[in-house]
Amino acid sequence: MDSTTATAELGWTINPSQGWEEVSGYDENMNTIRTYQVCNVFDSSQNNWVRTNYIRRRGAQRIHVQMKFSVRDCSSIPNVPGSCKETFNLYYYESDSDTATKLSPPWMENPWVKVDTIAADESFSQVDLGGRIMKINSEVRSFGPVSRNGFYLAFQDYGACMSLIAVRVYYRKCPRVIQNGAVFPETLSGAESTSLVAARGVCVPNGEEVDVPIKLYCNGDGEWMVPIGRCMCKAGYEALENGTVCRACVSGYFKAAQGDHKCLQCPINSRTTSEGATNCVCRNGYYRTDSDPQQMPCTTVPSAPQNVISIVNETSLRLEWSPPQEGGGREDVVYNIICKSCGSGRGGCTRCGDNVQFVPRQLGLTDTSRISVFFLNCIDIVMYPNCTNGTLFFSNKPTK
Repeated sequence: MDSTTATAELGWTINPSQGWEEVSGYDENMNTIRTYQVCNVFDSSQNNWVRTNYIRRRGAQRIHVQMKFSVRDCSSIPNVPGSCKETFNLYYYESDSDTATKLSPPWMENPWVKVDTIAADESFSQVDLGGRIMKINSEVRSFGPVSRNGFYLAFQDYGACMSLIAVRVYYRKCPRVIQNGAVFPETLSGAESTSLVAARGVCVPNGEEVDVPIKLYCNGDGEWMVPIGRCMCKAGYEALENGTVCRACVSGYFKAAQGDHKCLQCPINSRTTSEGATNCVCRNGYYRTDSDPQQMPCTTVPSAPQNVISIVNETSLRLEWSPPQEGGGREDVVYNIICKSCGSGRGGCTRCGDNVQFVPRQLGLTDTSRISVFFLNCIDIVMYPNCTNGTLFFSNKPTK
């Protein structure tokens, strides 16, 4: 509620009728507003009340009241009795509906709840009034917890010469916000000024909670604080606009795991099949092993070893070669020596016997390009180096 927005009479209830009076007045900017004033300072034992219309609570637990008012300096009033005051009282009364009448609730503390006695920081004198110098005070008070559907406010004068210029009633709330990757709804502040009201966040679309349920706390001033937990964009999505949006990785990009990192461009020889990809698939003829990370390029089989040379005598053989021209894009190239014994009949070739010795060894050669073989029988031997890597097995044509 804001009395300054009224375009007609406020129509608040007064008691007694000779107390407060509604008149047109001016605010500090000389705008015309509706005000209530009272100045029965020459009559002792004043007890003048003015009650607002019914104000709905709207779910708030703590209510704030801003009052703008001016007060006449008692010492500036000639022949004023000692009963002149420069303060007034603020009260509230809760009700589930607008049931107040001219006599109910009774005009007294209990059932009315006193909030505070309001004093002016500045008062005006007759000289100020003649010069039209406005000395407007502004005070804010709050009360709670309130639980009924609504309430009334009342202002009690007991001997002041004053004008109630403006009354604004409000509550504080934390606005809807996106923080730490989650959406937090509009949340009303708590019943006390020190209250912290927990709000549970919901991850933005395509986001996922990390570690603990995500929360923010709304304090009594309507400010968010004490963030707990967070959300991160899931695999295949990256954070944009300061973490308020999780966008699918565009074609040709991927993101393998949940996190704040950006989508990565597909490595060489790979591609995506759709947006929001969590990995890139290898193109035809290229491969990735189970141990290869997703950001590693896809690779292929190596070409054949080059410049194969064999030097043979009756019982031994020395085999030499050069590395393949193409390693397939990998560093884990190894050589295996294929040895077959081929007789003169039509039975075909068989694996060399266990008596054949290889120096340094037959399989898994990585740091050499030569090998010696001993204890060969005087029969046809087929022997050649085979080149492979972590993707596939590849062998070149045999060399006798």
